[in-house]
Amino acid sequence: MRPELPIRAQEREIDVAIVGAGLAGAATAWAATRRGLSVAVFEQFALGHHHGSSHGSARIFRRAYEDELYVRLTGESAELWRELELDTGTTLLRRTGGVDHGAKRELELIHEHLSALRVPHEVLGAVEAGRRWPGMRFETPAVYHPEAGVIDASASVAACADASRRRGAIINESTPVTRVVPDEDGAIVVAGEQSWRASRVVIAAGPWVAQLVHGIFPFPPVTVTQEQVFHFPRRDLSVDWPTFVHRGARFVYGLPGGRDGGERDAQKVAEHGNGRVTTPSARDGAVDPVARSRLVGYVRDWLPGLVPEPFNEATCLYTTTADEDFVLDRRGAIIVCSACSGHGAKFAPWLGSRAASLAAGDGTVLERFRVDRPGLLAGK
Repeated sequence: MRPELPIRAQEREIDVAIVGAGLAGAATAWAATRRGLSVAVFEQFALGHHHGSSHGSARIFRRAYEDELYVRLTGESAELWRELELDTGTTLLRRTGGVDHGAKRELELIHEHLSALRVPHEVLGAVEAGRRWPGMRFETPAVYHPEAGVIDASASVAACADASRRRGAIINESTPVTRVVPDEDGAIVVAGEQSWRASRVVIAAGPWVAQLVHGIFPFPPVTVTQEQVFHFPRRDLSVDWPTFVHRGARFVYGLPGGRDGGERDAQKVAEHGNGRVTTPSARDGAVDPVARSRLVGYVRDWLPGLVPEPFNEATCLYTTTADEDFVLDRRGAIIVCSACSGHGAKFAPWLGSRAASLAAGDGTVLERFRVDRPGLLAGK
């Protein structure tokens, strides 16, 4: 028996409904339409909006993790980024190389995992690293790997959406989903003035996910924070820097800024996971002046090759689980693909491919990403 719903326009039928058209949702649409599935996407804002976590021209792609699982998955993701670029005729991942350093960065473990998976890399002394990248300061050895680079997040969302439309996907912009109701035949998605019947529903709604799955899918406590990023002009345009992760007194990362960095490709620099706690509806988009002051001081001390005055700044949201692993799980007709804990952008085509395989019925759930993994539902 179907659940009681308000009388609406005639129900439309679809194989897969996708709620959210950020990086994960758009990539799921791309992957699902490649499988020949009929797809409808529902985005509460305009496509490419700046209210969540999937906008901007510069996100780090890196293979260097202190966790072997993510090193492996970045390799699988890299192959899918290439497939996406070939399919859409766009360049989405710019290779720059990446360097990791700092007293609190587990460099030996990174080296061990990269070696085990045969990822090309070098271990450099601090003096040698400083010579190779003038304008950056090092006080510990550094691990460099050439496969790192910069993802254009906004262009990636647009490319996935365009390719999905080309294969017949219906993308509903400015169409909030108000209810998802599972039943024995799949699920009903209520959006706008229509009800859609879907065999499977993928909820990839970032910081909005908990409110959508409440009562139909167990979901762990997550923390939503408003993070801020800053773009600093380069002093010497002839010097090309890699992306970097520096874990010293603070956890700071940087990368070439792309369009957001202006004509001179200013460096994007930010603290990782140090924003104030908020909610999607309560975020104000205002950059914290204390955070700006900290980053200016960091640039002055560690990046003398940059002018320590940001000319551009922005905010975005992190939605983070207690263990900082992803949630990608299925219960019946409902697949949840969130939260991505502030490091999911580089995995977007992998997340989309995995969610599409779960929707198609031939995928499996990784134990690390299950919603009921030990301690997660309790927020431990």
